[in-house]
Amino acid sequence: MSIEEYAAGFTEEPGYLDYGRVGPIASVAAEETLALTQVLARARHGSLDVMREQDARVRDAAAALLGLPSEQIVAQPNTTQGLMHAMFGLTGGVLLSAGEFPSLPIAAVRAREALHAITPVWLETDHGKVTPARIREQLDPSVKAVAVSLVDSRTGYLCDLEGIRQVIGDRLLIVDAIQGFGVVDAPWALADVVATGGQKWCRAGWGTGVLALSERALDRLTPVFSGFTGTEEDEPWGEVPPPASSSRAFRVTNPDPIAEARFAVVLEQLARVGVPQVNAAVTERVSRVIELADEFAIAVASSRDEHERAGIVVLEPLAEQATTLSASLHNHGVTATSRQGRVRLSVHAGTTEETLGMLRDALVSYSTAASY
Repeated sequence: MSIEEYAAGFTEEPGYLDYGRVGPIASVAAEETLALTQVLARARHGSLDVMREQDARVRDAAAALLGLPSEQIVAQPNTTQGLMHAMFGLTGGVLLSAGEFPSLPIAAVRAREALHAITPVWLETDHGKVTPARIREQLDPSVKAVAVSLVDSRTGYLCDLEGIRQVIGDRLLIVDAIQGFGVVDAPWALADVVATGGQKWCRAGWGTGVLALSERALDRLTPVFSGFTGTEEDEPWGEVPPPASSSRAFRVTNPDPIAEARFAVVLEQLARVGVPQVNAAVTERVSRVIELADEFAIAVASSRDEHERAGIVVLEPLAEQATTLSASLHNHGVTATSRQGRVRLSVHAGTTEETLGMLRDALVSYSTAASY
């Protein structure tokens, strides 16, 4: 599948630069949703069997991208629930930054408060970056796991999973992958826990996600809130069997098969086009956004290094001009995220010339207004 064919599945209006918040649903996901919704609505004899097939389908599709056996993957409704499973299942210290997206630190603190089995160890970062060097400096024998975002949602920084794995040894490496999964060809096998959702860069809509666990993670994590579908039995009537020995143990209940189908179809499409090809298209568009920022003398707070970035560009105007920049983007139909005096622009392989032109027009207006 060519990158042009893949980009043709982007149906959002021009001006959309906010995939870091949510990716408008892909055309293949919308079609899959409609097809299975019609199956469920009619419920003809035997037709509902297709619903049961979607769990294996989404695990197989995720396995193909992650390079892991499907038995080590379990469907989740979102990234946060996967991270909660991991944090509540840990024992010992977990090293992480308090500046991560709230899903990680809140999960760690809630697990400590509820079970008193883990201890969050707050990492002093390198100006917001979680780097191997800073992790090495702050490791001690009490730390049994390290948790990190693959791509930082505020800075766009792409972490060095290989470097982190080298310095932490056989400690568990927990990765919140939501801001890079689908556009970053990461060395997933180095992680012990990969939690991600499909509503951002994969464009599969809300309610989609997976949790991938290494053999080491399956051995060390306790499936604390394992539900009735998390056993080896389909329906354990009259008994309470132990959790399954596989990733299935981290199920709470039956997943939404239509959500699984949405996620599966976009992952299958990604496998056909290839994540490296998507990443190359994203990288080119990120470079062009940075060039536009430079043209209008707007500071770029995110990394310019292609090895330290994914699809996010963070602009940091002068404090007194932040509102002007946000207003200019809004007035020119550019959708972005404004937060704490910064503007986050997130591009994708389907970002068009028209959209980049709208961004340029917005920056022209901003520059004119800021000069007065």
